[in-house]
Amino acid sequence: MSNSTRIAKNTIALYFRQILIMLVSLYTVRVVLATLGAEDYGIYNVVAGVVTMFGFLSGAMATASQRYFSFDLGKGDTEHLKTTFSVTFQIYLLIIAVVVLIAETFGLWFVNNKLVIPAERMTAANWIYQAAIVSFVLTLVTTPYMASIIAHENMKVYAYVSIVEAVLKLGIVFLLKVLPFDKLSLYGVLLAAVAFVNTGIYRLYCHKHFEECRLHFVKNGKLFREIVGYSGWNLFGSLVGVFKNQMTNILLNLFFNPLVNAARAVASQVNSAVTSFSQNFSTAVRPQIIKSYASDKKEECICLVFYGCKITFFLMYVFSLPLVLEMDFVLGLWLKNPPPLAVIFTQLALIDAVIDSISYPIMTLAQATGKIKLYQGVVGGILLLNLPVSFIALKLGAPAFSVMIIAIGITFLAFIVRFVIVKHLTEFSLKAFALQVVFPIIVVSVCSVMVPVLLKLVIKNDVAEFLAVVFSSVVLSGTFILLFGMEKNERQSLILKIKGRFCRA
Repeated sequence: MSNSTRIAKNTIALYFRQILIMLVSLYTVRVVLATLGAEDYGIYNVVAGVVTMFGFLSGAMATASQRYFSFDLGKGDTEHLKTTFSVTFQIYLLIIAVVVLIAETFGLWFVNNKLVIPAERMTAANWIYQAAIVSFVLTLVTTPYMASIIAHENMKVYAYVSIVEAVLKLGIVFLLKVLPFDKLSLYGVLLAAVAFVNTGIYRLYCHKHFEECRLHFVKNGKLFREIVGYSGWNLFGSLVGVFKNQMTNILLNLFFNPLVNAARAVASQVNSAVTSFSQNFSTAVRPQIIKSYASDKKEECICLVFYGCKITFFLMYVFSLPLVLEMDFVLGLWLKNPPPLAVIFTQLALIDAVIDSISYPIMTLAQATGKIKLYQGVVGGILLLNLPVSFIALKLGAPAFSVMIIAIGITFLAFIVRFVIVKHLTEFSLKAFALQVVFPIIVVSVCSVMVPVLLKLVIKNDVAEFLAVVFSSVVLSGTFILLFGMEKNERQSLILKIKGRFCRA
């Protein structure tokens, strides 16, 4: 099976997964928000966010796991892969011990003494906090198994298990309505139960199908230090992501109230749903980039990176453009009474994500080289500016959504610096990147946005405006992507595949 065919099939599997998950997520958020109320929903997100902050540990190891598993597969070294998996899992166990220790000491103190939570909801907040710790530990246990599935490019299994998880979370919605317990506490406990089921399924599948996932104790100090050293800089990069997201959420809580957290939580849900469409393609292409680099196919690797940068942006842009223009209508239709500031938070979050999406394959290439000290140090340092700059802005009286405007500016700066560093690490042509990636992106963006904006300004009926803007955005984006966003061979390949599907039908 060719690389492009494998990527296409894996992307389709992930898209099927994501469409169902998105529909379930959008429905559950609406019902959970209505059931808990805006204040309790805000409390859940800020309290659970304290635990989610430790995600930088999981994120760093997930990136390292996928890199080392894919690298060994690219080299064809199955014996070393077995050792790599066991050593990686042992590192995860150490991380779990650290997370539980910090969460049950400093984290617990912070929740009970620093967060702005009504006194009558503190008991429920503590239930949520403990349930979030359990969920997070289970997620850590699951991560190496998920990394193995992705490295083997078995995306169908990844998609099926995620669908089971989505259906279970849908069941939570109905249980919240019928069980006679405190809704906020019950929500956290049920989410932990779903995480337990999810972990069990991944472990059973990987143990049965992938020989390297059959755990055994391995004493390999050299590999342990190598993975920990590699993960250390990824740890810094993941920590930066926490500061940009969860710490900003806490910052908003300290300056405002849970209603602002609820608005940002809605923005995060929409952003996560839309971003996942481009990340699905990135997930499908990531193992191929690493494997081609490991097997010393550098030209093929760079082509995959360029293609990935362009396609991830277009996938994100097609969904984001109509949403940004019609966010007030969408949130009103979806949530009926969205929290104050939810519209502006969500619009800005999507713009930030669209800019950031171009960088996903570049990040993968940096990881493939293994030389990430300079990359993570400089790029991470730039992204860390989100917290102090946001703090200063809020201290000076800036509105809550100013943190998102600051994030957009820093994301754009980080993209430029990220590109320069990876160009230094690899055989990266600035001219080729500009012609094959940047220029098509600018042309498609400028050409496709003008008509939808004009329609929004001239049509007065809300429903008619929504339909016209969405239709014109999708049609024009797709048309200009086909005409100006794709190379001639890419267009021909796509047309042939479409014709082949219709002929077989």
